[in-house]
Amino acid sequence: MAMATAKLLLLMVLVAASSCDGSAWRGPLSRLRMLPTAQYVVEAAAERLKEDVSSAPLIHALHPLLGSAGDFSRRAGVPCDSWRLAVETYNKRDWTTVPASCEGYVGHYMLGGHYRRDSRVVVDEAVAYAETLNLGGNGKEVWVFDIDETSLSNLPYYANHGFGTKPYNATSFNEYVLEGSAPVLPETQRLFKKLISLGIKPVFLTGRTEDQRAITVANLRRQGYSGWMKLLLKPVGLKATAIAYKSGERQKLQDAGFVIVGNIGDQWSDILGAPEGARTFKLPDPLYYIG
Repeated sequence: MAMATAKLLLLMVLVAASSCDGSAWRGPLSRLRMLPTAQYVVEAAAERLKEDVSSAPLIHALHPLLGSAGDFSRRAGVPCDSWRLAVETYNKRDWTTVPASCEGYVGHYMLGGHYRRDSRVVVDEAVAYAETLNLGGNGKEVWVFDIDETSLSNLPYYANHGFGTKPYNATSFNEYVLEGSAPVLPETQRLFKKLISLGIKPVFLTGRTEDQRAITVANLRRQGYSGWMKLLLKPVGLKATAIAYKSGERQKLQDAGFVIVGNIGDQWSDILGAPEGARTFKLPDPLYYIG
């Protein structure tokens, strides 16, 4: 108990110090205000003690010292936590940008411990499900993975573009994709490696276009992905909704004799449309909507 109290007090000092010089929030996060109240410092310190960030690499170099998005939700002027719930449950659809007043909330959620914990819960369920599967032994079982905000993270881009509060800019986003620098989402990679160990073949199915194949392969390999069976990219110029395109590609897999035992993505359009797969898993993503 004494050791835990000492750690808490030490972390409180560190957090308080960071709020004075702003070092933890320099760069694209400078717009997020520090909240210097004692209660917030205590809550934030306790939150960080709960979060084990030593067991996996950080998603992004700008990972802040503070962990809870709750106070940002209370201060935003709109119920941002309720807005995010509506997004994740597919009750809110066809939205184009994150509410401007929720920029701080979404940024803090994504870069703090909350996003990682939510993702971990999803992947824990996916791994538990995969371990129960009785495979046919013919090597035909596959698991479909989306890429952006599922296998790779574009948080470095969105941290510089208002955490989804600014309209989508295809030119600047594609320039970012072509850098091939998107970091891995550690939780999804854990599932990916588990499936390979079980004999289930991963298939990447992405809305990225065919002309981005080389850089996408390079980015995936650079971030530690290897051993996938297929990388399916969207034909350049294809006019189709994400649901129509992705369900059509899954149908081709099924027609070729493959059994889709699982399907994971950050958008509802990744996992809707027959054949969805034997079971689907939705990762959190309050940054953008693809219908």
